[in-house]
Amino acid sequence: MNFSSVLFVFCFLPVILLLYYLIPGKRAKDIILLCASLVFYAFGQPVYMILMLFSMLFNYFMAADLNANPDQAKKTASLVFTIVVNLFILGFFKYYGFLLDSLGGIFRVSISHPELSLPIGLSFYTFRNMSYVIDVYKGKTGPAPNLMVFAVYSTMFPIMTAGPIVRYADIQEQLMHRTVNLSGIGMGLELFIKGLAKKVILADNLALLFAEVSASAERTVLFTWLGLIAYTLEIYLDFSGYSDMAIGLGKMFGFDFAKNFDYPYTSRSVTEFWRRWHISLGSWFRDYVYIPLGGNRVSVPAHVRNILIVWALTGLWHGASWNFVLWGIYYGLLLLFEKYVLDRMPYSLPVWSRRLLTIFAVMIGWVFFSHTGFGDSFRFIGNLFGIGAAGAANGAALYYLKSNLILILLGIVTATPYPQKWYTQLVRRIPYAAVAADIILLIISVAFMVSGSYTPFMYQQF
Repeated sequence: MNFSSVLFVFCFLPVILLLYYLIPGKRAKDIILLCASLVFYAFGQPVYMILMLFSMLFNYFMAADLNANPDQAKKTASLVFTIVVNLFILGFFKYYGFLLDSLGGIFRVSISHPELSLPIGLSFYTFRNMSYVIDVYKGKTGPAPNLMVFAVYSTMFPIMTAGPIVRYADIQEQLMHRTVNLSGIGMGLELFIKGLAKKVILADNLALLFAEVSASAERTVLFTWLGLIAYTLEIYLDFSGYSDMAIGLGKMFGFDFAKNFDYPYTSRSVTEFWRRWHISLGSWFRDYVYIPLGGNRVSVPAHVRNILIVWALTGLWHGASWNFVLWGIYYGLLLLFEKYVLDRMPYSLPVWSRRLLTIFAVMIGWVFFSHTGFGDSFRFIGNLFGIGAAGAANGAALYYLKSNLILILLGIVTATPYPQKWYTQLVRRIPYAAVAADIILLIISVAFMVSGSYTPFMYQQF
């Protein structure tokens, strides 16, 4: 099931909300939310529900065991065992084919293996459950008081399939005591509709433009840039749209999840970009990998090592392909260049030029991210600058520019804080403008949902 489907918006969600609000008692609401989450997951991949339930049960009991164990050495051994099991499951389902193919390429042999479909949300709920166990071990949070509470946290459908990676410590109090009222539904619905509009009106149509560019045998410079701009906007609008919808759903059920995006394309440096993009993932790698390695409180060679390890892992987390590793190392090198070269320059570039250079670096990064083959990536980059391109522009490129110009401009504006500022100002002047705007957005979004084809969220594949 998909958040941007008619079935979810008009059938699943209304029924669950109705039951959740009508049936009194926190325990009853927990049961409803847990059952809804299981149905939601089983609708897409019923066989892998066993894997999700195993992850939930295993991490719950391991956290309880290491919390009750007074022997520090045994606690550490339990933690290591738990992490190894989690990473083994993640590695087997996500990376074993990639590993065998890589080994086959190195030794020039063909290693046959069955193709396994990737369990939806595996990376997200594995990281979520691991953070819980690690935080219990470190004493940052106490263990869940009972299995039901942890089950609701571990399987919660709004954040199940594509994040954000919400930590148990951040919503521990809400899991125990949360406010459920119509105000939460109103605020949550507003966020949900905005995220839905980002996805189905903008991101899905930008995806069509990028697909046309990718499929073209001969690309002009203009056509290649159009494709890259489309992908740059698509991936942001798609994933931030999902995050808005997830956070909005959380509010409807009485939870406050932290924001996952903070207008990253307005950043003045790559470092700032990664403080604003997929915030929950960046903070996860910072707290559970980067800082344990020593962070930046080490020698320069060790710091370089830490950065490259973290970013290679960040890239690999996104998919079982070498292009993701290259993408991660690319960002690791950019961050090191900023810290050890740009930040030590005796003068600072103007803000506008820093923003321009940052978005350019990010866009080049998306080329590596979107193309699985290194040759395809460098061919695409070459086309951007006229190398191997079929000229500067042609009739087809101009046609696509004219046909998609309004869509691209809307995407660019939506990636800035201005629409939210305008929306806030409008609501202050006309109190009921918010309701009218949300209704209009919903109607337009539903029209696109009905007329368009099924397009899953991009980050569900990770």
